[in-house]
Parts: sequence; structure tokens; C-alpha cells
Amino acid sequence: MTNKIVLAYFIYLPLALGLTLYVARTLFRNGRVFMLDIFRGKADIADSTNRLFEVGFYLLNMGFALKVLEIRRGLDSNQELVEVLADKVGGFAIYLGVMLFLNLYLFFRGRRKSRENRPLPPAGALMTEATL
Repeated sequence: MTNKIVLAYFIYLPLALGLTLYVARTLFRNGRVFMLDIFRGKADIADSTNRLFEVGFYLLNMGFALKVLEIRRGLDSNQELVEVLADKVGGFAIYLGVMLFLNLYLFFRGRRKSRENRPLPPAGALMTEATL
């Protein structure tokens, strides 16, 4: 019984941490575009801010993955092992999805606020992709 719980930990941890790494890399690689727009093309501040958000994302999500690690019931069969792992990994994947959408919301909100604070282009100026 205890061996199956330890086995479950050894399966869960790499899956949860791997999912966190994948989601973070995807989110913040693509989030750079939003940061550049929010900070009006200033790559140094956009990259620094994006990296800080990424580190916070890692800390929050890896911390949560470790916090919910504990298995409080005995695992007497392989079926119970698989069911507990499905519950743990599935619940964590749902949590990561919520965190992903929260970050996307923050990116879009920051982009909108940044555009609200930009001065209007001069009358007669050509509208380009950069000014939209």
C-alpha cells in the first residue's frame, strides 16, 4: 500500500511539473508580443516584466502542485492508483488552465489599458498596423 502511494508520487510530480513547464513556456513565449505592445516596443522592460510574470507563474503553480501532493487514502490496487493519479493530474490540469486564462486576461487587460492611454494620431495620419 505505501509503495503504491510512493509510486503515485513519483508519477504525479514529473507530470505536474512537466505540465507547468509546458504551459509556462507556451504562455510567456507568446505573451512577449502583448508585453511589447503594452510597453510600446520597449523590449528591455517588456522582456523583464514578462520574465517576472513567468517566474511568478512557476512559483505559484509548482507550489500548488506540491501542496496538493498528499494522498490521504490507501491504494490497494492498480486501479485505485490510476484513479488517484487521474484525479490529481486532471485537477491540476484544470487549475493550470484557469491560471492560463487568468494570465491571458491580464495580458489583454494590460494591452487595452495601454492603448487607452496612447495619444490619438494626428489628423490625416495613415493608420498602420503599428498604430492600431
